[in-house]
Amino acid sequence: MGKLMSSAISMAPFFVLALWFIPIAFAAGHNYGDALSKGILFYEAQRSGVLPHNQRVTWRSHSGLNDGKTSGVDLVGGYYDAGDNVKFGLPMAFTVTMMSWSVVEYGRQMASNGELSHALDAIKWGTDYFIKAHPEPNVLYGEVGDGNTDHYCWQRPEDMTTDRSAYKIDPSRPGSDLAGETAAAMAAASIVFHRTNPAYARELLTHARQDELLWASAWLYKATNDQYYLSYLAKNAEALGGTGWAITEFGWDVKYAGVQVLVSKFLMQGKAGAYRPVFEKYQQKAEYFMCSCLGKGTKNVQKTPGGLIFRQRWNNIQFVTSASFLMTVYSDYLSSARSSMQCSAGRIDYILGDNPRATSYMVGYGNNYPQHVHHRASSIVSYKVDPTFVTCRGGYGTWYGMKSSDPNVLTGATVGGPDAYDNFADERDNYEQTEPATYNNAPLIGVLARLTGHSGYNQLLPASSNSHIAINQKVTTSWVHHGRTYYRYSITVTNKSNKSLKNMKLIINKLYGPIWGVTKSGNSYGFPAWINELPAGKSLEFVYIHASTPASVSVSDYKLS
Repeated sequence: MGKLMSSAISMAPFFVLALWFIPIAFAAGHNYGDALSKGILFYEAQRSGVLPHNQRVTWRSHSGLNDGKTSGVDLVGGYYDAGDNVKFGLPMAFTVTMMSWSVVEYGRQMASNGELSHALDAIKWGTDYFIKAHPEPNVLYGEVGDGNTDHYCWQRPEDMTTDRSAYKIDPSRPGSDLAGETAAAMAAASIVFHRTNPAYARELLTHARQDELLWASAWLYKATNDQYYLSYLAKNAEALGGTGWAITEFGWDVKYAGVQVLVSKFLMQGKAGAYRPVFEKYQQKAEYFMCSCLGKGTKNVQKTPGGLIFRQRWNNIQFVTSASFLMTVYSDYLSSARSSMQCSAGRIDYILGDNPRATSYMVGYGNNYPQHVHHRASSIVSYKVDPTFVTCRGGYGTWYGMKSSDPNVLTGATVGGPDAYDNFADERDNYEQTEPATYNNAPLIGVLARLTGHSGYNQLLPASSNSHIAINQKVTTSWVHHGRTYYRYSITVTNKSNKSLKNMKLIINKLYGPIWGVTKSGNSYGFPAWINELPAGKSLEFVYIHASTPASVSVSDYKLS
């Protein structure tokens, strides 16, 4: 099947923009950068634990501060996955994996929009929690709170009175799906942090190596280049379903299509070696997924009259955003490999408002978006505005049935979306359509970053080959003091773009002495106080002194305007 398709017509890199299935009257330009910013901001509203000083969603406060205490472990932190107050490990891990994959593929585009640092913060909020949840090699905590009792209460996270029991997997209570997804999340995140925080990346890999299922193995190979994981993908391809399952959906509990796309990339990169015949079978299944989603296969997915993929009534959008991401990255893989296959279509503009209802299913984006989101925190007055305790059942009586709009706008949340006929009821009790989820947004932010159009396709922010910023470093002088040689290093940062460079953040590792000409903020360095931006073609010079080899300087974030 793969060879037949490869000899057909091209799959354009921006095929997700094609709107052939949407009536012309609805077509409109979208600010993908704005949607990207909002989509990442949503994660700050979902945070559990002690909120940081730079928290931007200011109507939230600290919550879940005793999580794990009854089990003798610190499980404070992580994310509430949807509109409830439970921390479910499996969807949380998938969320972090997909956010990391988005950065791996489209980090430069995020940086160009000034959003990379926010994306990294969102990922690290999840991985910091996973490290806590993995206190020893064969123990992993996968849930805090109880879904049944939680659903009987409508309370802000700050007021929770529901059961916060912690549930774990261990040798006597196995859970390979949870272990594999968490391993994948930490392996994927290690790739993201390997330049900006190498020690943290190594720590994540140490935790990630505990499991070797296909999805985890694909990410561990990508993170380590260890041939063991490549071999595992080949030798277990049939037994674990990698080459046996032809799938038409991808999500937090069905990973086959994601594995098949990743392995296809390894194949196109020429890394398959002796496993090429097996990896070609993976690719055949990947292309089956693509064409089924695009309506060009032998078993096509169902679509609404407006052209949206439809799989189920409850939170259908999750399948739309995840499929869009896989189609986007696969298209870029084909483009990079100068290969091709049959298929083209798109659906992101549908989510943002180009649909029969002219409704944006991202809260806060556009002029017509859901106002009655099925989400406890956004539907109840902020704890900071009125700290009066909201009881378990009182929340239902006062806030759940409230007809007015949510008192807190859950900016960037992507809700469940319309039914099979493009209908949507903006009602708080309509949880199938108005509840958001972290795993809806995770693949979406990657597609939105790609659609901003900055920089083209790339592989994660290598500073030396950044098309917008050049970094040159040299020794300008040296001297000996008390028998030790010191060096003065000069670094020149040049804006090679045709726009002004703003909000630049540099990561400087292996720096052992004083530095002049840049301002430190947290773990990064930015422009000195007397410079707000770097015009096109201009350079900035700064210097540092230490008695060692040169420091490692890389770009972690920037914005062009």
